[in-house]
Amino acid sequence: MASQDSWSGWIVFAGFLIVIVGALDILQGFVGILQDEYVVATAKGLAIVDVTTWGWMTLLWGGLLVLAGLGLLGGAGWARWLAIIGVAVNAIQQIAFMANYPQAYPLWNILIVTLNILVLYALTARWQGFKESVA
Repeated sequence: MASQDSWSGWIVFAGFLIVIVGALDILQGFVGILQDEYVVATAKGLAIVDVTTWGWMTLLWGGLLVLAGLGLLGGAGWARWLAIIGVAVNAIQQIAFMANYPQAYPLWNILIVTLNILVLYALTARWQGFKESVA
């Protein structure tokens, strides 16, 4: 029983962490929308869309991650898969944004990718027993 409770703790940890990651994405999205000159794409960087569009995409993606995190904290099974896919895509997006160096902030991006990996670990290592411990 103690082992099951410790894994339930990991799922709760992942839920809170994904809410934090989503909030950071929302913040990063607002910066891209409101401060175009703060996040500047260069000829050397990876620029598929303009900064404002990127900001809106990041903001909406952050909202989706927050929703997934709240679903996890509520014990919803759908939230697990949304969170797994969400943080995987978010990690790829953050790594792609690092290609915009030196305008990108690599320590910020590495922090977000690391948090995404922690969420992935917590959600994929073990799920059995979590729903029973929440109920």
